[in-house]
Formats: sequence, C-alpha cells, structure tokens
Amino acid sequence: TIGPFSMRWYGLMYVFGFASSYLLVMYQLKKKVLKFDRAVIDDLFFYLILGLIIGARLGYVIFYNPGFYFQNPLEIFIVWRGGMSFHGGLAGTFIAGYMVIKKRNLSFFATADLIIPTCPIGIGFGRLGNFINGELFGRTTDVPWAMVFPEGGNFPRHPSQLYEMFFEGIILFFILWIYKDRKKRDGDVFALFLIFYGLFRIFCELFREPD
Repeated sequence: TIGPFSMRWYGLMYVFGFASSYLLVMYQLKKKVLKFDRAVIDDLFFYLILGLIIGARLGYVIFYNPGFYFQNPLEIFIVWRGGMSFHGGLAGTFIAGYMVIKKRNLSFFATADLIIPTCPIGIGFGRLGNFINGELFGRTTDVPWAMVFPEGGNFPRHPSQLYEMFFEGIILFFILWIYKDRKKRDGDVFALFLIFYGLFRIFCELFREPD
C-alpha cells in the first residue's frame, strides 16, 4: 500500500507476467526475421490479456463455486476475493487469440509458437503470488523444508506453490525457449507446452492440498 493506492500481490504478478511475455516476444521479433508486425502483436496482447483475466475469473466461478456466485453475482467482479483458474484462463486466451488471429489472417500455429514460450514466466510469477499470499498450499508432510501457512492450520506442509513455480515456470520456460529454435514445423512448441505443462501439473498436484 502506498498512500490511498493498494495493489494485491497476485495482481502485481499478473503485471510482471504480462510485461515479461511482451518483452520476450519483442526480443524474438528483433532477433529473427518473422512475418509479424509490431502493431499486430500489440493488438494480440491486448486481447490475450483481456481473454486471460475474463476466462480465469469465469473459470473459477463456474468450476469452483457456482452456487455462491449465482446467489451473489456482483461478487464475480470483485476479483481480489475468490480466485482465478488456470484452465479458464487458458480457454479465455485461446478464444481471444484465435479471434484476433483469424481477423488478421495469421497462421494460428506460427503465432502460438511465438507467444507460448513466454507463458511459463507468467505462470511462475502467478505461483509466486500464491506463495506470498499463503494460498493453494501443499499437503501435510515431515520433509525438512515444510512450512506452516496461516490458513493451513498449525501443520507443516509442502510449499507446493514453489514446486509449481519451479517446474511449470522455470523448467518449462527453458525447455520451450531452447526448443523454439529447433522445431521442425509450426505448432510443435505449442504442443510441447501442453504436454509438459500437463505432466508437470500432474506431478505437482501429488503434493498440493485439494481445493
């Protein structure tokens, strides 16, 4: 909080994630001869951000607590209470991105391969925000690095947010960033993201306390 201005950690992580993704895409455009205009990328990012926020919020509302939000519809717009879902955000960005890509007559897979290697950075920042907020913590454990979270009772737990930040954020970023210059066809990087994110998420869920 600075004076009357307040920002939530999770919102700040969204800003860091979007900014990092945008700068890395701009870096790729400068380093390689790609058939993308900067104005098109700016337009695309605007709608991707919009689709992510709307999709992530609606995904949380629909999948996690539809009864509550049906009775309290105005709570849907209070995004700092409740949460955002990854699968809703993925659906929202897919729909928004597809609409812009079709409108601009771009190649879907070539465009996806340009954007997707930067996405793990945003995912990693999001998990860091979860950790700072003490939410989405892990199962009880006796490992030496276990932590006690304010909302998790007086029990040592896996810091599963940090596991997800490491695997879904850092490791996945390096896999995609290295592979993007070695792909054989458009769409390979996008497919690799879906495969490895799924595998890493399944692994990390073994340590996470179910919502």
